[in-house]
Amino acid sequence: MYGIENLGLFIVSGLILNILPGPDSLLIAGRSLSQGFKGGSAAALGIGAGTFVHIFAAMAGLSVVIATSATAFTVIKILGGMYLIYIAVSMIFSRESAAQIDCPKVRKEPYRKIFIEGFLTNVLNPKVAVFFLAFIPQFISPESQNHPLAFLILGVIFNVNGMLWCHFLAWSSAAVGARVVASGKVKKWLNRMAATMFGYFGIRLVLTAQS
Repeated sequence: MYGIENLGLFIVSGLILNILPGPDSLLIAGRSLSQGFKGGSAAALGIGAGTFVHIFAAMAGLSVVIATSATAFTVIKILGGMYLIYIAVSMIFSRESAAQIDCPKVRKEPYRKIFIEGFLTNVLNPKVAVFFLAFIPQFISPESQNHPLAFLILGVIFNVNGMLWCHFLAWSSAAVGARVVASGKVKKWLNRMAATMFGYFGIRLVLTAQS
């Protein structure tokens, strides 16, 4: 169909790639633990919206520029890395503020803000753009009569499968969060661990070399 090859392999590979941990998964799990399934879902939907930006950018050729231009890649990776570090710092100070008033509850963030966090975490990662250029074309026949349409179909399938996994992650993380909701010490430990991981991913992204 439209020159798409090995669709089953594409779906399985895409699911495995989505399951691998990264900043997106960390954000979903963190928001689910602190604000339940709706918080995790808001982050997941933001990530899905960001993925669509990468899909359409790749179709329009913008991802080629990012993949081949050292300047464009460097600018976006620095912005993305600094944003992840900003999230880490915000989580640390937010937790400390709550602790100062002896309140075990984490301040609730608006779902719109969580959506934007997910969107920016995904969009500002140039590795995602390069990934789509490297991964999806492998499943499109060179003889395809409509490469952009085949690319779009595969991109949508990848994103839908990703959203299914992300919402499962949100649900399971929210279930864990419900069990420890009364424990301020556990939440404090989880928050610090998440902040540390965001800082790690941010620094690693800033130091990433263009391949």
